[in-house]
Amino acid sequence: MSEKGLVLVVEDERPIADLIRLYLQRDGYGVQVESDGAAGLAAARRLRPTACVLDIALPSMDGTEICRRLRAEDIWVPIIFLTARDDEVDRIVGLELGADDYLTKPFSPRELVARLKAVLRRSGGTPEPDRSRAVGPVRLDPARREVTVDGVTVHLTSTEFDLLAHLMSRPGRVYTRDELLSTVWGYAAHGGTRTVDVHVAQVRAKLGAAAHIVRTVRGVGYTADA
Repeated sequence: MSEKGLVLVVEDERPIADLIRLYLQRDGYGVQVESDGAAGLAAARRLRPTACVLDIALPSMDGTEICRRLRAEDIWVPIIFLTARDDEVDRIVGLELGADDYLTKPFSPRELVARLKAVLRRSGGTPEPDRSRAVGPVRLDPARREVTVDGVTVHLTSTEFDLLAHLMSRPGRVYTRDELLSTVWGYAAHGGTRTVDVHVAQVRAKLGAAAHIVRTVRGVGYTADA
């Protein structure tokens, strides 16, 4: 296996799968391709890849169901959805299920590789040098990439973790959606700031009774404070 890790690509259109394989291998990743949803889920369970690129419309089981089952089994491999659908509802559903990013066809394979690298940096990059930080009952450890609420571990996706970490890095500081999209996701606002709103909602849901620490500043953006 490549030292960059194995990427599982679940895509039933062979020319697209081959193009993705080519660009990922050129960049040093190992690639496993599956063309069927059920086979893709089995491969994800068996191989525990570094990341998954999932088409949504697949034979036997769609990509959202693969994502749903992996998250239900506490498998938090980074996931990028790749699909011909360009409906905001589809994007929101995918992100709510725990996907880290979303690309629509037609797409640039170079952009896919760039998005993958950004997701992987968030999920397992160089740990931040600073110590744990806390806002109210929420404590975040950047080095261990752990979040707890009153001592109980909260499981976040890599993107959710980095979003919360960025907000908690300067409690009380208000970040615009464009700032968060640029800093946390690594691309400009053409990616759609609705992505930020969906992830904030997911973070709040997982924080439970501590959701109030992530506060909306109407007309501006978000902040973290007690």
